[in-house]
Amino acid sequence: MMNVQSRSSVLGIVAYGLIALGTLGQVPGGDGPTRTGAKAEAVQYLYPEQITVPAGKTAPVALHFRVAQGLHINSHAPKDEFLIPTELSIPAASGVRLETADYPAGTEFTLPVEPGTKLVVYTGEFTIQARIVAQPGDHMVEARLHYQACDQNACLPPKTITVPIDVIGK
Repeated sequence: MMNVQSRSSVLGIVAYGLIALGTLGQVPGGDGPTRTGAKAEAVQYLYPEQITVPAGKTAPVALHFRVAQGLHINSHAPKDEFLIPTELSIPAASGVRLETADYPAGTEFTLPVEPGTKLVVYTGEFTIQARIVAQPGDHMVEARLHYQACDQNACLPPKTITVPIDVIGK
């Protein structure tokens, strides 16, 4: 059974989510068109675009991302189980296997609607330290990053972006 403080925190986060549903189109820097007509992503994959690794052996790769200004995303290990974690994946048929992924710790963030609730989020630039194993050859990997972006008042729907990496296994 939940105590009063836990119930209050859960209700505050649920209220935050309901506010998000009502204001999806109002989030600055969200999925609306930019001045060039292109859609701005809440999270942008920065680099590397190409890597060469020893074929058949575990190799490290640092994947760099940037969260749009004014937004945050939940860390890989959010404090509450119903929050959507940030997760990296690589499709099984890509010729490259994701052995492990080490995510940054994230920073604490307090919801304006529930000051007693602290979230663990990523803002600005962050790096996922992955360890991959590649088969011999050139593999255009379409890894994926799944996340949910929010601003001070609302959250966008969960999203998955493509993380293109040309992996050469030698």
